[in-house]
Amino acid sequence: MTKLKSIVITFLLVYIQIQRKIIAYLIVLLISKNIFTKDNLPINKKYRPLKIDTMPIIETIEKLDYQKLLLDYQIKHNKELKPIQRRKKSTAVPEYIKCPRCEAPHTYLYDNTGGRGQFLCKICNCHFNYKNYYSKSVIFKCPYCNKTLQKIKTRQNFYIWKCKNNNCSFYKSNLASMNKKDKKLFLKKPSKFKVRYIYREFTYDYKPLSKKTPDLPEVDLSKIYSSPYTLGLVLTYYANYGISSRNTAGILKDIHGVNISHQTVLNYAEAVSKIVKPYLDNYPYQLSDSFCGDETYIKVKGKWQYLFFFFDAAKKIILSYRLSPKRDVLAAIKALDDVLTKMQSLPDNLNFVVDGNPIYVLAQHFFAQKGIHFDINQVIGLTNNDPVSKANRPLKQIIERLHRTFKREYKTKNGFYSSAGSITFTTLFVAYFNFLRPHSALEKKEPVIIPELNKIPNMPGKWCKLLDLSQDYIQKEQQKQSL
Repeated sequence: MTKLKSIVITFLLVYIQIQRKIIAYLIVLLISKNIFTKDNLPINKKYRPLKIDTMPIIETIEKLDYQKLLLDYQIKHNKELKPIQRRKKSTAVPEYIKCPRCEAPHTYLYDNTGGRGQFLCKICNCHFNYKNYYSKSVIFKCPYCNKTLQKIKTRQNFYIWKCKNNNCSFYKSNLASMNKKDKKLFLKKPSKFKVRYIYREFTYDYKPLSKKTPDLPEVDLSKIYSSPYTLGLVLTYYANYGISSRNTAGILKDIHGVNISHQTVLNYAEAVSKIVKPYLDNYPYQLSDSFCGDETYIKVKGKWQYLFFFFDAAKKIILSYRLSPKRDVLAAIKALDDVLTKMQSLPDNLNFVVDGNPIYVLAQHFFAQKGIHFDINQVIGLTNNDPVSKANRPLKQIIERLHRTFKREYKTKNGFYSSAGSITFTTLFVAYFNFLRPHSALEKKEPVIIPELNKIPNMPGKWCKLLDLSQDYIQKEQQKQSL
């Protein structure tokens, strides 16, 4: 009997565990939140070790016309430059291969390596490897030995180029710095060590410094039943003080006698954010030369996403507020691009202070490929173990304080049910922070002083005026596009 009871109890415990998992799964599906977790914090994982090398030497090949070169040769030497007369045992050059510099056909190309991929053009003397040649217009060279890099891997969004020259000073220096234990391991498993120069060429279909047409809201604010002052009250409670939509609707009813639903609050907020965003992103900011950036967490549909903030540390102006489901290079590129588009001209000594995440250095390489150059100063860890971290730690602390300010307002939202809701709240927060919020470091003045707003005595009226200015900006931009 005792054995039977033990079996029954074991069966019931297993059954309860299965039921618990089913209930947890259903709760996540219904409310996008797991109530069985100990806390509601994201997992803090260390960055994947990644060493970023300096930029390579980029040489642009001048395009030539092989027919013109043949004509010039005939005029200069008074004879025709004949195609290559190949021996019977020589390796034939495939017909589809042409010289990347002058477009000469295969009949004028030497096979220099017996079918291993390197060719020489008889007309323009261009050496090239057809498989590893970059776009037929640019060559990447190692900055340490000036040898042409070879493409070794193709990834989803980038190519990997490597210097395979055994006499490269970078390669020799890394080998010499190894201890005996590492040298023995290197001979057995060389893939565990990075000893050669490597460059990543990104292939994102993304044009930096290009502005997009504003996304206008579906709700027409000119046709809402509430008065402009009520709209200003909604924005003041929801954006300024971070009060949830349900509590905002409750305050309006209990204190102001205005009966609107929490969904109406969300609709108003989304409509205003879409109207204010073009004005916010294209305002002619007067910027300093102190820029810092970092990413923080925000919950959308029960999952953690990343919010990239870039900040003018001296003027206290938020310049980028990108939301991304991934903490990847493309997100960093777009966040940095938001800052660059707000500058009248790019200064020669432009630099950004960020954390140790390697995506910012990779983003720097992407912009360098587009001819846009700036420096990245990385503050590593919580202690100043290197001169760069020690010199730039104050800027890193400034962006951390911005994160705390945002999270204090965001905390009452307890996450968002859609990306649109998170973007709406973040946009309104940035508009309030830049245009309406007095800052203690600026003698209780707003980061961006707009004379039209200073004339208005209360916050609901300021929100309404900011909305008017944003609508005027959109109308002017539409008129420009129609001309």
